[in-house]
Amino acid sequence: MTQTGINLWKDRLKASSIHLGISLLIAALAAVLVFGLWYPYPYREASGGRTLFLLVVTVDVILGPLVTFAVFNRAKPRTELVRDLAIVGLVQLAALSYGLWSVCVARPVHLVFEFDRFRAVHGVEVPDDLLGKVPDGIRAMPLTGPTVLAVRAFRDVNEESTATIQALSGLPLSARPDLWEPYAQAQQRVLAVAKPLSALRQRFPGKTAEIDAAVAASGRRADQLMYLPMVARQSFWTVLVDAESAAVCGYLPLDSF
Repeated sequence: MTQTGINLWKDRLKASSIHLGISLLIAALAAVLVFGLWYPYPYREASGGRTLFLLVVTVDVILGPLVTFAVFNRAKPRTELVRDLAIVGLVQLAALSYGLWSVCVARPVHLVFEFDRFRAVHGVEVPDDLLGKVPDGIRAMPLTGPTVLAVRAFRDVNEESTATIQALSGLPLSARPDLWEPYAQAQQRVLAVAKPLSALRQRFPGKTAEIDAAVAASGRRADQLMYLPMVARQSFWTVLVDAESAAVCGYLPLDSF
């Protein structure tokens, strides 16, 4: 290989490495947004946030530097080289923006108490035609992480039968804004169906360390906690609630149904 060819490879490797570093920095900033706001724990696992983000970012971070490696050549006129690199950067930025938009649309927006369980509701699950029926004081699509809500009691038999039919057709009750109410109004209903934490220990004797860690993280004693199952996009989890206030205190990756 000639010295010119060696220099070309060195230049391409250097340009590609710089591009990779910039891409990783942008990916890190995107991770702060995704996991700090849209998919906080436990939704990065329970709702597939980690998988979605890694899919989007990995493709973007790898392809951009590879294309730069392919097109970079100092022998090109400066204006042509700048144009090529600008096009690569714009295409990569557009792809990342579209990917993040997709992740945002699929984000969890509420954790809803639904009679005997919690359900993580995601933005894509909420029907657009019901967004106008969101009760006062509730944000339909918060961008700062899921809020805790509850499904209210049915007003009459007709509403119950209609909602049940739609639920059987694939629209969960918890995804219907017209049935939402503030979580505080469901306090007594939550406590009536929640189970003591001791029962969870009996069901999962091999998970004592994980349960103890969740209790410690909650800042409460074990006898001050109860639990309910949680339905998420990819798995079933367990929600810990305060035995007096019903406040959500923690999560466990256990299927407690």
